Amino acid sequence: MQYFVTVEGEQFTVEVDDGTIRVNGEAVSADLTALPGTASRSLLLDDRSHFLLVERNGGGDWTLDLGSGPVRVEVLDRAGRAIRELTRKAAAEQGPRPLRAPMPGMVVKVDVDEGEEVAAGQAGVVVEAMKMENELHAESEARVRTIHVEPGEAVEKDQVLVEFATAEEDEDG
Repeated sequence: MQYFVTVEGEQFTVEVDDGTIRVNGEAVSADLTALPGTASRSLLLDDRSHFLLVERNGGGDWTLDLGSGPVRVEVLDRAGRAIRELTRKAAAEQGPRPLRAPMPGMVVKVDVDEGEEVAAGQAGVVVEAMKMENELHAESEARVRTIHVEPGEAVEKDQVLVEFATAEEDEDG
């Protein structure tokens, strides 16, 4: 069986066949044993023993802790990898998602301008609802295509507040 493993951005191909384990084509000696009733595992890797905590996050995503802090790991077989690639491709083709009002409220502030390049996580709009301010952020790098609101404007739930240009539109424009 072949697995594609990503650890902190570094990718590995792991093959398990009749007790032989190869990582990027090189044979390794490994044994992983679950400790009953816990999320702990005992890992014997090239004659070195390791204790690790394992948490399954779902969808091939795991969090491992060897004692130096948690590390996110993605483990996919061939089918899982193909599905993940198709999903990512479809999301990229749809382009960046617009900022939408999470509930009815009032626009307090618009932190972006049309044509501005924004970073993932950058604040775009602040909407006040039920006396609380909600700061809405861009999910990915993009260019602001259209701003549909201005401060003081009332908005409805799911109303599009800011649209972003897709990569293709960015190249064309």
